[in-house]
Amino acid sequence: MTTRYVVVHQTRTHEPTAYELKLAGALEEVYAKQGHELADVVRGLNSSSVFPPDGGTWTEESFRAEIERLGA
Repeated sequence: MTTRYVVVHQTRTHEPTAYELKLAGALEEVYAKQGHELADVVRGLNSSSVFPPDGGTWTEESFRAEIERLGA
């Protein structure tokens, strides 16, 4: 049997910031423990130590906006 590997190439303009790494870690934990639905993600992030850029609480709208900003 032949094993095939898929190599993923990412282009980025900079190394991830401390905030980006912290958000990624929190998202991995939320996905593993609370679910993948947007409401689950928002609830999980609000119970974490990662806050949106404005320092408030996460909403579905603020999460979408932040993920879009980070992906741009």
